[in-house]
Amino acid sequence: MKPEASMVHGPTAGSPVSSQDPAAPDDRPVPSRGQAAPRAAAAAPKDLPSVDRLLRDPAVTHLMARHGHAFVAAQARHLLESWRQRALAGTLPAEELQRLTSELERLCVERLAPRMRRVINLTGTVLHTNLGRALLADEALRHVLSCMSSPNNLEFDLARGERGDRDSLVESLLCDITGAEAATVVNNNAAAVLLGIAALAGGQEVVVSRGELVEIGGAFRMPDVMAAAGARLVEVGTTNRTHARDYQSAIGPDTALLLKVHTSNYAIQGFTSSVSEAELAPIAKAAGVPLMTDLGSGSLVDLAQWGLPAEPLPQAMLADGCDIVTFSGDKLLGGPQAGLIVGRKDLVQKIRKFPMKRALRLSKLPMAALEATLRLYLQPDRLTQDLPTLRLLTRPVGQIEAQAQRLLARVEDAVAPRFDARVSAMRGQIGSGSLPVETLPSAGLVLTPRLPGKRGIGRALDDLLTALRGLPLPVIARVQADELWMDLRCLDEAREEPDFLEQLAQLKEALA
Repeated sequence: MKPEASMVHGPTAGSPVSSQDPAAPDDRPVPSRGQAAPRAAAAAPKDLPSVDRLLRDPAVTHLMARHGHAFVAAQARHLLESWRQRALAGTLPAEELQRLTSELERLCVERLAPRMRRVINLTGTVLHTNLGRALLADEALRHVLSCMSSPNNLEFDLARGERGDRDSLVESLLCDITGAEAATVVNNNAAAVLLGIAALAGGQEVVVSRGELVEIGGAFRMPDVMAAAGARLVEVGTTNRTHARDYQSAIGPDTALLLKVHTSNYAIQGFTSSVSEAELAPIAKAAGVPLMTDLGSGSLVDLAQWGLPAEPLPQAMLADGCDIVTFSGDKLLGGPQAGLIVGRKDLVQKIRKFPMKRALRLSKLPMAALEATLRLYLQPDRLTQDLPTLRLLTRPVGQIEAQAQRLLARVEDAVAPRFDARVSAMRGQIGSGSLPVETLPSAGLVLTPRLPGKRGIGRALDDLLTALRGLPLPVIARVQADELWMDLRCLDEAREEPDFLEQLAQLKEALA
């Protein structure tokens, strides 16, 4: 049987121009690996095969068996057109034609390679916004795989045999953990704040301290959120000092909500004053308006028990009199990206029924991950073992130092002779968006360029960073004080250390 061929027979927008008669069969051989290169210094457009002829080459047929005719043909057209342009410009070396089929294979592999990839986080920031924040627990991963690979009861009540509400999958867990009357979830905490303000204060006034009008990553500003929610912002106090009387004076007939924003991504020190939720709750209650607080970081357990900086807990805010509390799922909570809303039943119900809720709802994949993560909190004694975020945050410094000593010789060999390596104490971060000003004691490896002076240090470090990012499993580190620092707090000894060591030979080759 004649092999399947492309319908391209002559010059088209997607195939190279040939000097042959389009109607005549293309019998020119396809240059392949091992064939002698043409003697001419530069290839001409006529030296390129047609798409049909290239696809018939034995070295290409296995690609079509693996990826299908349509995909390989599309890549072949793209490659041949690219080389045709180079040939027209006189910049296509004739000897390069030998590797046409291997280049097509490389192009196919590259096109199908995922853009989102695993990386090794040696930055020292545990909850790194750019690196995906919290790692999911094994139980969450298993639950996601189980539920996503088959039909599931996302919106089906198994007990009653009728349509259900997806919030019910996690609402009871959130209420048990936080003590809230009700709960609902959306796709991130920004959405939780937006939805809460829109549902409770759309078209009316929201009172907030000027010192809490924060901007978080991606130029996401609290005043802009309020405007998008249709609420009118009423600022009280000053940047560094706000008092209870400021809130009382600002409350009027159009006030629909008092809002507190936990400023976890920056700190003002010195002559400061703010009003706590416990102080503000009676003021809100006396005025008959709800009090909502945005905690952002999403810690559900007291971090101070492990010597970490304490963060306000949703359960504490509710106990202090807050009516609605919002927080993130993928920060200190240690789950998937999600925005959690807990509080008074009537207000949560109002938020849940607001039309915007459907546009912001949580999809089935993060819902499964969130449910499994929340179930871990029912066994608090096991959290530092089962929840990756807490496991990394509470990892003993002595264990990290021992790992650094163990890796030193191998890393030193990989980066020599261009860099020296040493073990050093370090300070890392809990999160780039969660407690960014708080640091953690850690340890790791410091790589210093071997140069006689300052000149060339930047280029050397750029080369090293590029080589690390170019590894099969990219390594992300940080530059500090003209050195490259590899903080090992997040390098899992069982899961990641073997992969890290295995590719050091490739790092050595890249730096050679």
